Amino acid sequence: MSGLKMMDFFRKIPADLTETTITGAALSVAACIFMGVLFIVELYAFLSTTVETGVMLDTNSDTLLRINFNVTMLDLQCDYAAVDVVDVLGTNSMNVTKNVEKWQLDEHGKRMIFQGRNREQKAISYEEHHPETVEEMMANGIHAVPLTEGGFEEYVQSHPYAFINFYAPWCIWCQRLEPTWEAMAEEVDASEDLEVDVAKVDCVANRNLCGAQRIQAFPTLRFFKDGKQYGLDYRQDRTVQALTAFLKQKVELEKTMEDWHPRRKQRMLETKEHPGCMVSGYVLVNRVPGNFHIEARSLHHNLNAAMTNLSHVVNHLSFGTPLASSTERKLSKYAQFQANYPLDGGRFISPDFHQAHHHYSKVVSTHFQVGGLMSKMRDVIRYQTLVQSQVMHYSEMDVPEAKFAYDLSPMAVVVSSKGRRWYDFVTSVCAIVGGTFTVLGLVDGMLYKIMKGGKQL
Repeated sequence: MSGLKMMDFFRKIPADLTETTITGAALSVAACIFMGVLFIVELYAFLSTTVETGVMLDTNSDTLLRINFNVTMLDLQCDYAAVDVVDVLGTNSMNVTKNVEKWQLDEHGKRMIFQGRNREQKAISYEEHHPETVEEMMANGIHAVPLTEGGFEEYVQSHPYAFINFYAPWCIWCQRLEPTWEAMAEEVDASEDLEVDVAKVDCVANRNLCGAQRIQAFPTLRFFKDGKQYGLDYRQDRTVQALTAFLKQKVELEKTMEDWHPRRKQRMLETKEHPGCMVSGYVLVNRVPGNFHIEARSLHHNLNAAMTNLSHVVNHLSFGTPLASSTERKLSKYAQFQANYPLDGGRFISPDFHQAHHHYSKVVSTHFQVGGLMSKMRDVIRYQTLVQSQVMHYSEMDVPEAKFAYDLSPMAVVVSSKGRRWYDFVTSVCAIVGGTFTVLGLVDGMLYKIMKGGKQL
């Protein structure tokens, strides 16, 4: 035991050999306060973390990039809204339908009718057997009455029911429908049950009239009752049988409505198409420069370029797979690197026809090193974007498109949080205690000698 005592670094001085002083007590209190303050500051520094950033080559091995979008087309019907994807590798996906939904909007911009997934447009049947030409069919008179701007209003006002074909002579679908339309008009004239008048309007010769009727595609087949549009535009099969069946259904519905409640009847009469559509969903694209765009297109119509307005509101546009809520909470500490969606809420109105807004996004990968006290560090990727928008002009024969171009930066930003190690904290605390005790001990010794020497004098 005596040998072990020789190893004692902390040898004790007998109490009868020590002396207490007021100065030593004051310095001891000051030392405790000073060590306490430094300990609190050191503890705060230990618990705090610092954000470190760096730049590196983007090593993301994913081959596909997800683009999330929700865009409201203010003046485009859902039937004519097509989403296309194009990139520099040669990908050219027309009318992407997977993971895309469309909502018909009312005149106030609210969702009215769910159009369902953006499925392929339904095939339409045409009349295949017309032994006579249109001229031969008109030998016994014109049954589909041609209307002009001056006589249109008078015609629809004076006929309780009117079924009108708005067409363009250059439209291939209109040319294919013309003999069927004349044959249907002749059959309706010969029928005693159908009190419907059939007419047609040449939108090239009557451009202002078709503009007032907001004709966006040719042919547009519209039913009128008492001078006003009644119901939605016809989009079913273009055969004599299908067209006459549609008219019979309309007339029978009118007779049935006589027994309806006035409020229900009013809602039915007010039902009409409004050219507004919300397109939302996501597309998977190659991680190369490219674009996706929303364009007016139809398999069974020729679009009226003079009436195609691509004004839109970007409700949301982002890149990458949405993160889980738990991961979002962990990333909330990186306030300066929060997800930015610069186009969200933007209204891009085209005041004139033959123009549309194009958007260019520079996409930068941001890698976050995320982990907890008990979990392993992992790499979480979020995409930051810089956006430029401008108005592009089109020729009179080209249908405009709302284009969203993107390009990925080859460089990536790395964001990580750094904290102090526990042994650094312990070392600092020991240094604070030992250093404070030693320094104030020296001060106390000097003051004691000075004061003792003064008394002896």
